[in-house]
Amino acid sequence: MNRFYKDVSVSEAEDGFRILLDGRPVKTPAKNMLAVPARALADAIAAEWAGQGEAVNSAAMPFLKLANTVIDGVATNRAAVIDAVLRFGENDLLCYRAHQPPELAKLQADGWDPVLDWARRKFGVAFVVVEGFTHADQPPATLAAFRAALAQQDSFSLAALHVVASIAGSVVLAMALAEGELVPAQIFALARIDENYQASKWGRDHEAEVRATGLARELDKAAEFIAASRAKS
Repeated sequence: MNRFYKDVSVSEAEDGFRILLDGRPVKTPAKNMLAVPARALADAIAAEWAGQGEAVNSAAMPFLKLANTVIDGVATNRAAVIDAVLRFGENDLLCYRAHQPPELAKLQADGWDPVLDWARRKFGVAFVVVEGFTHADQPPATLAAFRAALAQQDSFSLAALHVVASIAGSVVLAMALAEGELVPAQIFALARIDENYQASKWGRDHEAEVRATGLARELDKAAEFIAASRAKS
């Protein structure tokens, strides 16, 4: 759509911080009020609106997109979102290892074992680690611990963690981000050990590299969204 506004501002209200276009509050696609819990997040969304040219490209506004998702969906369907994130723990990337070649197996062990060790200490749980593609059920107590940890996240963090878990294929890596144990670049590198190993052996594919760059940017934005939503005004 064409840009229909000139001025972008932020105002504080009872329901949080609102973004105003020419003095009028922005609403979500479901016509709910777009109100976020932190000034930093509101400023980031306002900057996305202000940065639009003659045409408004909502696809280039990741903070707005995530905030709309939270308000229109996650906030009223938290249990379903927690289930969706937890499914990545049922088949967590970190628990499935290569048997061959030995170099890849070592890269996986060196990268993933410390993260699983951290999760054991943090949540007091055990993981089943297997070689190959055979499915292994994780202990119910392990999944229950991660469900409880996810339930403690606010809806804004929960929405972003779903993005992280989807990109990484791992609820453990997502929670490592939420707890400040790992930064986005570390998570992305750990999630792509297999791909990077194959690229080192057979060369890099341009289309795959472009897609990887996009995923890395999406993961970065999800992490920034969490940090902004938690920032104290």
